[in-house]
Order: sequence, then structure tokens, then C-alpha cells
Amino acid sequence: MALVTESAAVSHVGKVRSNNQDSGYAGQSLFAVADGMGGHAGGDVASALALNKLLEIDGEYSSAVDAEFALQEAIVSANAILAEAVYEHPELTGMGTTLSALVRVGHSVALAHIGDSRIYRYRDGKLTQITTDHTFVQRLVDNGRITAEEAKVHPRRSVLMRVLGDVDSTPDVDLQVMDTRPNDRWLLCSDGLTGVVENEDIAKTLADNASPQTVADVLVKEALDHGAPDNVTVVIVDISESFTGSTYIAQTVGAASRPIAFDGVQGRKASRMPALHLRPRSTGLAQPSHFEAQSDDYLDELIDEDRRRSRRRKLTWLIGSIVVLIIIAITLLVSYNWTQSRYFIGASNGNVAVYQGVQQSLGPITLSHVYEDTGIAVNTLPAYTQTQVQATISADSITAAQAVVKRLENAVITGVPPTGDLTTPSPTVTPEPTPSVAPAPAPAAAGPPQRRGGAT
Repeated sequence: MALVTESAAVSHVGKVRSNNQDSGYAGQSLFAVADGMGGHAGGDVASALALNKLLEIDGEYSSAVDAEFALQEAIVSANAILAEAVYEHPELTGMGTTLSALVRVGHSVALAHIGDSRIYRYRDGKLTQITTDHTFVQRLVDNGRITAEEAKVHPRRSVLMRVLGDVDSTPDVDLQVMDTRPNDRWLLCSDGLTGVVENEDIAKTLADNASPQTVADVLVKEALDHGAPDNVTVVIVDISESFTGSTYIAQTVGAASRPIAFDGVQGRKASRMPALHLRPRSTGLAQPSHFEAQSDDYLDELIDEDRRRSRRRKLTWLIGSIVVLIIIAITLLVSYNWTQSRYFIGASNGNVAVYQGVQQSLGPITLSHVYEDTGIAVNTLPAYTQTQVQATISADSITAAQAVVKRLENAVITGVPPTGDLTTPSPTVTPEPTPSVAPAPAPAAAGPPQRRGGAT
């Protein structure tokens, strides 16, 4: 009874990136994922060159050790091809790629890994991460400086410590041989999947008895459902027993499935490599020294830089908080001063009192106090006026408040409730002037009687 493999490869650009820099392959015995970097210009070129070189070793092997040796030789050659591409096309300086590959030979698999793409094995209901990320944060986790949970949100979680590219003529690649059994399901993926989908959710999907193609499609969809800020590439390899064996159709996906073009390419440094430090090498090209895996001095440099940034962030937050508190304090002070320019008349200990402030309160804080006790007993006021005082009477100023008190005093004296709005001053009545009467004219003095008719 022979062991056979059934496989599938899927790659998606994601929801944020404009081009796919991932490459994936599922073939006869070789299965691989490469995640390129180097900006718009170099990432897809790097992953495609590396994967296309690796395809040359897809075939049959007498032992897993031979397959492991073939992987090592192919990866070193791929690294040399990348360096040569940068030499001939300086605009590609800074490009690189991760690479995770698996070759199945009988009951064994040969594995090769560099970077932060991953290889998982799902066996007997348990998901196991086989590879270790070659990242800055993984180094911190291994040294006990941060936890795995902290690594997920660390600002430098995408900084790679090892990668294929124009870095080192002999890249430090993790190589190993492991056993494989019927019903094992292997997963190779770029960090576009593991960066957004938790291992528990990946395990649930791999537990499904669906075909490798269906499982790969579901995993990519899960990444898209979580936003997929990066390219997503998934390769599924199922190990099963069969009397007849099976045929395969090689699948190449992502950047490696397209022709590679160099002319007119404008190179840019990768956004996923925020801390590049360039140094000259014998060929006159520049290379990022932060990929040197054994550089503990550089690691300490990055840690110190992170601490400085953390202190700056804390100082910024502190200053910002102080400014906000000052603004709030000034606003409260101005608001309180405004309330103290207002007055109202109400009852206090049975008497009419003038209050300074407003009737509202802020929790336990009262925004008014008795400004003056008038000595007028509330119960001496007419009934309707008593109700008005108990409900409080607003006044815009102390002068207006004193005018209201005056009207209340008059109401006590006369027993007649004030008419109109108490907050409106009583109109001033001006008495009309009394009209003067002119004296009657004195009667005229009597003269001698006049005769009628002729003279006497």
C-alpha cells in the first residue's frame, strides 16, 4: 500500500496590497510558499525567482536525506540568482523573499525554511507549528524579553532577521527531516494568513474532511474576512494510503505564475522592513545589515530604540493628558464664574432669600449659595406668591433680585399679590398734572343810565 499526496495551492492579493508578492507551488513531491518583499518593484520578482529555481528539484528521491540536500542546493542557488538580479538591476536593491518548502519522500518529509512563512502539521486533531519564525519579535520571545501575546502586537513584528536575497552568499536555512503518516495534513502559508487568523481557527478548518482545494479556499476566505492587509498564500498537502496511487497537476500561484519583467521597474525599500541600515559590500551594492541573524549587538540596538520610542510615546501621552486636563479645568472655571453672575429668589429656613448662582448642581456640587436673607417670612406672603417663591424666581443681576424683593415686601404690606412677572420691574407711574382753571373776569363798573330815544 503506497502513500500518496493530494494537494492544492491558492494565492490572493488581499484587500490592501495592489500587487501579489507571494508565490506558491504544489507539485509531484515539492510544495513551497515564498513571500517576497522590496516594495512594488522587487517583492514579486524575488519570490518568483526563488520559487522558479526551486521547481527544478520537483521529482522522485531515494531518501529524504537526498531531498534535504537537494533543497539546500536549490536554495543556495536561488539566493545567488537574487544577488545577481540586484547586481544587474540596481533598482531592485533591497528585495528579498522568505521560503518554506516541503518534499515528500515515502513516509518522510524534508523541510526547508527561512523567514516568517510557516509550515504546520495537522495530525490526530492537533495542529503543530513545525517552523520557527526568523523575526525580531520571535527572537525577543525566545530570549524571554516579551511574551507570545505581546509579539502579536509588537511594532516590529514584521522585521525579519533571516531572508533570501542580496544579503549573504550562504543563507542560514533551517533544514530537517520528519516522518509523515496517513491522514497527516500539512499546511504551508505566508504570514498573510497567520497574521490575521488564529491557530485555533486554522485547526478547525484543517479538521474538515473536505478536499485540499476546498480547505485552501476556505483558509484564504477566512483571511479575507479578517481584512487581509497582506497577500495570502496557502498550500495544503494531504497524505493518504492508496492501492493505485494518484495523478497530480502541478499548481503555480501568485507572482511565480506570471512572466518576470525587469525593464522599467522602479525599486523601493519594503514597507515591512522599517529599520533598514545599509552598508557597502565588495560589489559596491548596499545590503541591509539587520538580517544578520547572529548580531546580538544589533538586536540590543533595536531593543534600545524601541524603549526610546516607548518613552517618547509615554511622554507625548502625558503632555497631551496634562493639556486636556488644563483645558477642562479652564472650561470648568469659566463656567463656574458665569454661574456666579446669576441670581434667583427662593426660600431658606422659612424666609425669602436671595441666592447667588444657578439652581442646577453637578452631582454633589451645588452651584448656588444664599447671598442674602431678606427676613421676609414666606408664610406672610399671599398664597400665590408663596408658590412662586418656593418654585424660585430667576434674576439676571443682583439689582434685578433686589427689585423682586422690594415687590415682595410691598405684597406683605398690602396683602395684594404682585401683578405680572416678578422678574420684570414694576412700571413707574407718573401722576398726570392737574389742569389750572383761569379766574373769571370781574364784572364791569355800572355807568349812568342811558336814555332811549331823544335827549331830555
